Amino acid sequence: MHTFDYKETPKLLLTPDIVKMLTSLHEFRGRQELYIEAESDILTALLDIAKIQSTKASNKIEGIYTSDERLEALVMEKAEPRNRSEEEIAGYKEVLTTIHNSYEYIPIRPNNILQLHRDLYSYSSGDTGGKFKNTDNVIAEAGRDGQQRVRFIPTPAFQTAEAMENLCNEFNKAIEQAEYDPLLLIPMFILDFLCIHPFNDGNGRMSRLLTLLLLYRCGYIVGKYISMEMLIEKTKETYYEALQNSSIEWHNNKNDYTSFVRYYLGVILKGYNEFQDRIEHLKYRQLSKADRVKVVFEKKLGIVKKSDIATLCPDISETTIERTLKDLLVAGFIEKVGKGRATGYVKK
Repeated sequence: MHTFDYKETPKLLLTPDIVKMLTSLHEFRGRQELYIEAESDILTALLDIAKIQSTKASNKIEGIYTSDERLEALVMEKAEPRNRSEEEIAGYKEVLTTIHNSYEYIPIRPNNILQLHRDLYSYSSGDTGGKFKNTDNVIAEAGRDGQQRVRFIPTPAFQTAEAMENLCNEFNKAIEQAEYDPLLLIPMFILDFLCIHPFNDGNGRMSRLLTLLLLYRCGYIVGKYISMEMLIEKTKETYYEALQNSSIEWHNNKNDYTSFVRYYLGVILKGYNEFQDRIEHLKYRQLSKADRVKVVFEKKLGIVKKSDIATLCPDISETTIERTLKDLLVAGFIEKVGKGRATGYVKK
């Protein structure tokens, strides 16, 4: 069985580039409370947007879909699930809300992880949720020829409960001793969790939910306002590459966590940069709503979509955004590019 070494292994991760990323994240954490206190009303809107984006992206990675309209209705509790995909989407939103509201009271223990997994399937029939796997599983990928190939063989089912107990114990011990930055330990925990692959189903989604839980408990709450899951979904090829690189020789305790830790820190940094950009945009709130839409084009290079404007200006209605875009088109300030769902606008 893999030995969870959170005592010596983190020393190997303190490379110059990782230390630089950690320093930047510490600075962002120092500023986040100022942002949250100054703009509490607008952040409520950002919170709702992030919930929708997170639920959509994390399920999309696993091939679970529904329409944008149905997804928003499910996340905002305006509808009940109609099929299996929507049941899993509703379950994800349920766990996400629990973590947002109660992370301080959810210690990292196997029983708590089991309860979160149970809630992930709370809208589903059957007994999938809340139990460690009862059969061995494999992590496979499809090649270009369409054939499935085994990429990784996780911990056997009969060792899973013990592995999860050991993982949680060693992680908690390292956090309590505070010898290493939690931002080094969290990606290590997530990689180890994925290598154990403790459930018959839902491991990927649970890993992303646990990422938020661990970050929140250590004071990094950017994931409430910027969807970490969406950032992972947008870079999933790099994510899978980092996961593969860092899981080689995991069973023999010879794996190198560096690639996965570097990737995860990069995602968190991207989240904080986006958070800062959105907060900075709030300084234009004294302008009219139409002028604020115009500012988006003045500050952003390339194609701008309606969804980009809605994200930066969550208090501006879709109707106002559409009306302003028409006015800017007529004035010759912007031009329309693309068609259908790919429609966007660029500054002339």
